Amino acid sequence: MRALALTAALTLAIASAAPPTAAATPLAAALEQTVAGLNGLPTDAAALPPPTTRNGHDILARFRDGLADARCDAGATDARWQQQFSRAPSRLADEDEDVLPLFGYVVDELRAANLPTEFALIPFVESGYRPAARNSSGPAGLWQFIPGTARNHDVPLENGYDGRLSAVDSTRAAVRYLKTLHGMFGGDWRLAIMAYNAGEYRVLQSMRRAGMNAQNAQPDKLPGLSSVTYAYVEKLHALACVLEQAQTRDEWMASLDRDVPILQAQTLPAGMALDEWARRQALQGNQLARLNPALGNGRSTKRALPVLAPRSLGGPVLAQDTTPPAQDDTPVVATVASADDTPAPNRAKRAGARSRHTHTVRDGDTAWNIAKRYGITVQALLMKNGLSARSVLRPGMVLSYED
Repeated sequence: MRALALTAALTLAIASAAPPTAAATPLAAALEQTVAGLNGLPTDAAALPPPTTRNGHDILARFRDGLADARCDAGATDARWQQQFSRAPSRLADEDEDVLPLFGYVVDELRAANLPTEFALIPFVESGYRPAARNSSGPAGLWQFIPGTARNHDVPLENGYDGRLSAVDSTRAAVRYLKTLHGMFGGDWRLAIMAYNAGEYRVLQSMRRAGMNAQNAQPDKLPGLSSVTYAYVEKLHALACVLEQAQTRDEWMASLDRDVPILQAQTLPAGMALDEWARRQALQGNQLARLNPALGNGRSTKRALPVLAPRSLGGPVLAQDTTPPAQDDTPVVATVASADDTPAPNRAKRAGARSRHTHTVRDGDTAWNIAKRYGITVQALLMKNGLSARSVLRPGMVLSYED
């Protein structure tokens, strides 16, 4: 619209001007060239290339907004699980690991399937978010599928390719299965995750014995299931609490305030080596090898295979990509959306007095970047406005703060 307005203004100015002198002619020609260039600019956001990175806070915002159970009741969670998963925040913050971009990929796949993002915590429990993880008893990959389960859910296992170690194939299979369970158990993520662990038929039998159905079932009161199955729900809830508590620490939030590559499924042509494909796409071969351990000899088989790779400008056609657009209507969570780099202004403080101010929330605002902008702590901002780390900031809200 700005380009159109400027075009109209310049055209009117040129048309209404007196006949150009020799000196004015070059200026008029330059203006016409500028107008032509502006007319060539894309005016639709859809015409712009998709972003290749996003801020780490945006990943956490999408996770938080997708939770089915937004409240963290730390007192109701066994402290041993919180202790067991206490390193999850530091692993997300570690730039030398691929955990945060992988976490973002799984969150995107779950959000695209309209599933609760509690399920994005399963790979923390199963594999520590390591695509190459193997267990001596047989399970492998992010989601730790055994061979039989993998085949039942259409994960390919063939010479030179173990689809359980493919973040693409295994995540798609897990999302399909979780989608089935989530619908089967009335949208209760806790029942779905118990069925994911123990099998749907065991959970259905337990519900029948207890005279319960999907609408009134109490997951912690279902009889006859193993302690491992009951604990699975507690583990995911403990992980959610650990991440919530980490978001009150400014140092941890600052560690996520960085550009993170957006991962997506892409196609490795039949017979092509992964490192050769990486060179063609100007991507880092070492990172691609870490993300794609399913390729036994580092190359595709006789057929094209999906690989997980950072999105690149003008990159290859996606392999059934289901990644949602980066811009959406996700509500902005208090401490986990995009931070900006606006320096906190210097303010003169009156001796013995504190100045009170207000801030009207705009799109993209978070408690983190608001606090950073005004030189206060996140905790002080939240307490001043009666908010918690899980509060959602919506455009138009007026927040008070003191300097």
